[in-house]
Amino acid sequence: MTAVIEIRDLHKYFGDLEVLKGIDFQVEEGEVVCIIGPSGSGKSTLLRCVNRLEEATSGTILIEGDDITDADADVDALRTRIGMVFQQFNLFPHLDVLHNLTVAQTKVLKRGKKEADQIAHDVLERVGLLDKISEYPIRLSGGQQQRVAIARALAMNPDMMLFDEPTSALDPELVGEVLDVMRKLAREGMTMMVVTHEMGFALEVGDRVVFMDDGIVVEEGAPSVVLQEPKTERARRFLRMVTDK
Repeated sequence: MTAVIEIRDLHKYFGDLEVLKGIDFQVEEGEVVCIIGPSGSGKSTLLRCVNRLEEATSGTILIEGDDITDADADVDALRTRIGMVFQQFNLFPHLDVLHNLTVAQTKVLKRGKKEADQIAHDVLERVGLLDKISEYPIRLSGGQQQRVAIARALAMNPDMMLFDEPTSALDPELVGEVLDVMRKLAREGMTMMVVTHEMGFALEVGDRVVFMDDGIVVEEGAPSVVLQEPKTERARRFLRMVTDK
């Protein structure tokens, strides 16, 4: 297998606060890595550093062998390989679903309207929302908006997908429809980094679980091991808390 994301000794400060304290790990092609841990552990910051929404203070991040942390890196070109789905859906409220999916295709990838429209149709079908193509975001449920956000990322034909707690803003009954789309992507072989509190999803779909706390990787390994037989007391305490909720 080939590492498509490689993180080496990554540090991130916000002022005097060190949020990431020397992160080292890699994600292989087609692998689903679920990142878990308490709030404030640095999970979302790590994800945002991977596509340089946050600037790393030091360390290296390689995307398919290219250093995205290099000052001379073509960040916009590298980002086209990386789909990102946030906690909030970040859809354009003044555009219907079709145009939410085509605007970046035409402006960033320079695709023609016909090709962009066809790709939008295809990815909406993949997430089960082709019938909503003419709707505006305000007329969609939270789960539908998040599935549109996933479709928008897929329309750019990324090599990998980053998910930052994609179900945390959803009502409980809407979580399942988003996780179903993510399961399908995993079955299709999409490389994925997923920050999540959905332990059942991590156990079922993840190839590897990374447990972070206080800016470091405390434990990582097979989901069945990390989630069911954690080696560290910190991981055991966190998982007891999550399970008891």
